[in-house]
Amino acid sequence: MILLILFAFLGGVVTILSPCILPILPIVLSGSVGSGKRKPLGIVTGFVFSFTFFTLFLSAIVKVTGVSADALRSISIVIILLFGLSLLLPQFQVFMEKLFSKLSNRFAVRGTHEGFLGGVFVGLSLGLIWTPCVGPILASVITLAATSNVTAAAFLITFAYALGTALPMLAIMYGGRSLLQKLPWLLPNTGRIQKAFGVLMVLTAIGIFFNIDRRFQSYILDIFPEYGVGLTSFEDNQAVRSQLDKLFQKNVDKNSLGKPMNEMVLPKGPIAPEIIPGGAWFNSEPLTLKELRGKVVIIDFWTYSCINCQRTLPYLRQWHEKYHDKGLVIIGVHSPEFEFEKNEKNVAQAISDFKLKYPIVQDNEFATWRAYNNRYWPAKYFIDKEGHIRFTHFGEGAYDESERLIQELLRETGASGLPSQVSNPTYQIMAKTPETYLGYGRIAGFASPENIKKDAPAIYTAPANLGNNQVAFEGKWLVAEEYANPQKGAKLLLNFEAKEVFLVMRSAKPGTVQNQVKQNAKAKVYLDGKLVDSQKAGADVKNGEVTVDSDRLYKLINLPTPGRHLLRLEFEDSNTQLFAFTFG
Repeated sequence: MILLILFAFLGGVVTILSPCILPILPIVLSGSVGSGKRKPLGIVTGFVFSFTFFTLFLSAIVKVTGVSADALRSISIVIILLFGLSLLLPQFQVFMEKLFSKLSNRFAVRGTHEGFLGGVFVGLSLGLIWTPCVGPILASVITLAATSNVTAAAFLITFAYALGTALPMLAIMYGGRSLLQKLPWLLPNTGRIQKAFGVLMVLTAIGIFFNIDRRFQSYILDIFPEYGVGLTSFEDNQAVRSQLDKLFQKNVDKNSLGKPMNEMVLPKGPIAPEIIPGGAWFNSEPLTLKELRGKVVIIDFWTYSCINCQRTLPYLRQWHEKYHDKGLVIIGVHSPEFEFEKNEKNVAQAISDFKLKYPIVQDNEFATWRAYNNRYWPAKYFIDKEGHIRFTHFGEGAYDESERLIQELLRETGASGLPSQVSNPTYQIMAKTPETYLGYGRIAGFASPENIKKDAPAIYTAPANLGNNQVAFEGKWLVAEEYANPQKGAKLLLNFEAKEVFLVMRSAKPGTVQNQVKQNAKAKVYLDGKLVDSQKAGADVKNGEVTVDSDRLYKLINLPTPGRHLLRLEFEDSNTQLFAFTFG
């Protein structure tokens, strides 16, 4: 560990030569001016403490308190702005002196804004906003801290790095003071020099607020890609790697070495597979992830009749509206669960009904689905500006966490002006009955005593008592692999526990799905033996009857509170195909 502490200290010393120091250099140089001789010492003291603390514990603080890292960063920016104004405006300098006098009296310490205490405040802010170019040692520490797993070794290494960085800073500040004293022609202009540094500090604070510092770092590293890497390469040796493996047991992404620390806050994932061409595109010309490099991309696997997918669409719509102009691109990959969902007109109608404005591509052959090795509807893959999958989320929920991640990834692109508050509405699923398929390919919980006759008409009966979460047919039915087709006068019974009941249906005359003649279908809806009333009926049920006029999910039941009930459907014709029940 001593070897790592030594290399961390040396890494901190050479950081002063890296491009990542340039955005905060005006703040460091401002310590050279002013009457307080101990101000530079205060700056480096505050910096060492702040950088060590926030590097190790910022992730944990955000998780525990809910206070975003950007809120803390904004406080630091305000402090730097205030100190810059105090150098620039004499009246504001008087205000700052009064403020620090009150603070000194309150905490029983001596200090002014130009002295040690004022320097500590600047240093504390500096340690929070600075993002150094990382080498293997600091990269390992940051990766460990991101999991809130901080050790004594991580603390000592981070402290050594901060101390190594602070010493050249201290030398620059005291060297600047000495230069002002030794050059006679500078002494008469000390006031102007102080105001010039005040202007630089104010401009620096404004630039950091708008993330210009991060864009500047990225710009320098794009022009000189080996600059930061070269300065940290002395750490990348066998002795250091061996010690890191023993202490942290983490693999460091070599692509992150020499780059700003803020680009390591979220661990890099694999490169996102390309969208496989061949499907129809909606709301856009065909896109590739390669051409979207530099933007944040969400790949959303969905299918339009899936209720779980439908419940995520309002959030996707909102994110598209809020962040599209900031650099977010949402691509819906429509991978159909049922055969009728492959129909381009059906998908176009669903996109219109759901008011989706972002690009969507059909994936009827599941080519992109397989490229991502996906297994779920819905599934979201969050891709950063470099094309890495940084996060995945399967199913519903985690909307606030997802939006915060979107913001973090956008900030890495240099985006600014993002909303400070994240508060998405939540949806609570009350169902205890699982999704229930009705075609023989995936049917479960089937309670009719007869064996299903595949792809041929047959008579079925319902048991006297239907068990929990079971379904039964009564009358004449034709059961296909994907769907069940009740004949006129047939009934379906379902014992469910939920608040809402949905059923994927389509209207068609009997035959293959590819060769159908459209014809509306009707069914009566009963709940616990009675025709369902308007207080308990879903949005698609009118006067106790549902009309099936298109290929989609129908909302049958919406109860005031969840509970166990018996649903009965009575079919008035032979034109309905039933695919699957889902619940909410």
